Amino acid sequence: MGFFDFLTENIAIDLGTANTLIIHNENVVVDSPSIVARDRVTNKIIAVGHEAALMQGKTHENIKTIRPLKDGVIADFDASEQMISMFIKNIPALKKRFFTPALRMVICIPSGITEVEMRAVRESAERVNGKEVYLIHEPMAAAIGIGVNIMQPKGNMIIDIGGGTTEIAVIALSGIVCDKSVKVAGDVFTNDIIYYMRTQHNLYVGERTAERVKILIGSALEELENPPEDMTVQGRDLLTGKPKETVISYREISKALDKSIIRIEDSVMETLSQTPPELAADIYNTGVYLAGGGSMLRGLDKRLSQKTDLPIFIAEDPLRAVVRGTGIALKNIAQYKTILVK
Repeated sequence: MGFFDFLTENIAIDLGTANTLIIHNENVVVDSPSIVARDRVTNKIIAVGHEAALMQGKTHENIKTIRPLKDGVIADFDASEQMISMFIKNIPALKKRFFTPALRMVICIPSGITEVEMRAVRESAERVNGKEVYLIHEPMAAAIGIGVNIMQPKGNMIIDIGGGTTEIAVIALSGIVCDKSVKVAGDVFTNDIIYYMRTQHNLYVGERTAERVKILIGSALEELENPPEDMTVQGRDLLTGKPKETVISYREISKALDKSIIRIEDSVMETLSQTPPELAADIYNTGVYLAGGGSMLRGLDKRLSQKTDLPIFIAEDPLRAVVRGTGIALKNIAQYKTILVK
């Protein structure tokens, strides 16, 4: 610390399967889909983020869209490194800099991650000029972002439903007491919708269309108080091969997602069954917090509440809860030293 401080920039990264968010100077400066488009001939990256997302499912044979992260961990090392590097270069404050500054980073990782996967994240960060790299577990970051005081001797339960994984954790005294990481989350919901459209409507839809269906009329319950309107979906007819459209309702989507939601419910019940009794008493009083994009699924909080008999609260900005928590940890590194993995 000292003279060279001005050469170091602090950034917090939530490296998600579906979206990557970056905080710099306490503001979210990057919020982009974790997608990369690569030219197969030259092997160069031609687009990342929103630009690459627009190409998804619409490319010719020379362009390939890649999602470098799968189930919350790096699947394509090279693509993920270039994606992180391009996102960092797009941070407005760093664009003006004459040379690339050294970076102090805090990066989010799933709680069920292995040592090898952890090393992949750390190496990716070091290659994009990360001088000091800290890792933080997602449920911890989500808890800090929601505003839970994790230092107290009091149990809190966090469910973070992201794109690749659902992280369920009971937190007390700045540590994870028991946790479960299941690979059922937003991506699985999207695939469930694709499968349902194929089997029930003979309609072949792409990932982007299924994602839109999930956001606009996705539901965890068959009966909602204020249901969304029916939606028309276009795709390819599997019998005739012609383009066709069909109308679907939120009830159909809740049927399509039912099995996956049951798996999440079971994991929540399993985590609760492993919770020490004193912490279980705390959770009974404080309830359960939901974060991540998947928690925005209509009726999911109600369904989990019926299953667990506990009050369920959704974070006010669930998509950004994790990155906000990561940003707070970055700002107060000394205070959160015990929960950061160096």
